[in-house]
Amino acid sequence: MIMVVILGTLLILLFTGMPIFAALMLYGGALLLLVQGNLGPVTDIVFHEVNRYMLVAIPLFGFMANLMIKGRVVDDLYDTAYTFTRHLPGGLAVATILACTVFAAISGSSVATALTIGAVAIPQMLRFGYDPRLAYGVVAAGGTLGILIPPSGPMILYGVTTDTSIGGLFMAGIGPGVAMALVFVVWAVVRSMLDGSTKREKMASLPEMVKALRESIWAISMPIFVLSGMYMGIFTATEAAAAGAWLALAITVGIYRTVGWREIWESAIESARLSAMLFMILAGATVFSHVLTKMRIPQQIVETLVAADMGTLGFVLVMMAMIMVLGMFLESIAIILITTPVILPAMLHLGIDPIWYGVLLVINLEVAMITPPVGMNLFTLQAITNAPLGTIIRGAFPYVILMMAMLGVILLFPSLALWLPQMMLGQ
Repeated sequence: MIMVVILGTLLILLFTGMPIFAALMLYGGALLLLVQGNLGPVTDIVFHEVNRYMLVAIPLFGFMANLMIKGRVVDDLYDTAYTFTRHLPGGLAVATILACTVFAAISGSSVATALTIGAVAIPQMLRFGYDPRLAYGVVAAGGTLGILIPPSGPMILYGVTTDTSIGGLFMAGIGPGVAMALVFVVWAVVRSMLDGSTKREKMASLPEMVKALRESIWAISMPIFVLSGMYMGIFTATEAAAAGAWLALAITVGIYRTVGWREIWESAIESARLSAMLFMILAGATVFSHVLTKMRIPQQIVETLVAADMGTLGFVLVMMAMIMVLGMFLESIAIILITTPVILPAMLHLGIDPIWYGVLLVINLEVAMITPPVGMNLFTLQAITNAPLGTIIRGAFPYVILMMAMLGVILLFPSLALWLPQMMLGQ
């Protein structure tokens, strides 16, 4: 009951428009004063949590993504995808999903993926007579792949919070991410066939395909370079981020020659701004979780679960339902940092694999990206298209169902997410 009151009060504070980090830090500090009469060593606790080597990967991956965006590498990526899919029903929609899939492995951000691919793809689809709902839905859903296919900012924060292998989480996200992209492709093709209004072109010749691949080889090589380097043990996740940033510099400055000192500086500033925001939220969440531990709330949750005899499946179902509701109102980073420290003891007690749970969590957060009232991808598309929000929501709705179905599949068959990290890293 106390936990319900505490979380309810926190949600009320967040709904007032108070910044997430301020609500977590101020509310957590106030509770700590009530519990023990002073703040104690809270500054040392926050510094210890934020001063982690693994967190360096966040600004580095952000810098890498910003360089690739400013270097307009995505244009070649989209053109190549369309060359391979233009003969299919809904070829532009399929190309959009494929471009989102590859760009997700570069950006690590759902909003960046939807914004960048959407700016290129949506005008093209509308110009070729695609139903606006199909065009908006494809980009909204394809953009969500940005936090499931590695590298993924939310996965890094979850890994830091639970002390779970980030490399293992990255590997676990590949299979479900690719499978979800394929499900999106199938739906886009079926939807286009039923609609009957989308145009199909002649299948590209082999020379055309080879030429298109040659033009986008550098964009495609980026995720291959980062992931294979981690798989072969050449570098850790943090070192992979640094290596990827250097490769992005080499591609955009030395090969494409579309990035100069100004763009490099802007990319660094944007990455620093995003990282500072995330680290402030992490600091606030640390204070909040510290006071909850002082109040023995995580231990009480474990005791309640043991008494209720819910079992692993029951616990995960309850958590997924709660996160799905929270996702309608809160940003994904806040959900990870608010809920994970509280339920971690219960997860460990029930023997739940943190990598498996992390994949389920991220898929659930993907759903949150395209569900109102606070679906970030929905508002991103509205910003770049000026389309009615209702039209965008209706276009995205079928993909919500598809993602929930994929969530159920991973829930029932954990090996679909765990086989790759088990094979590659022995996780």
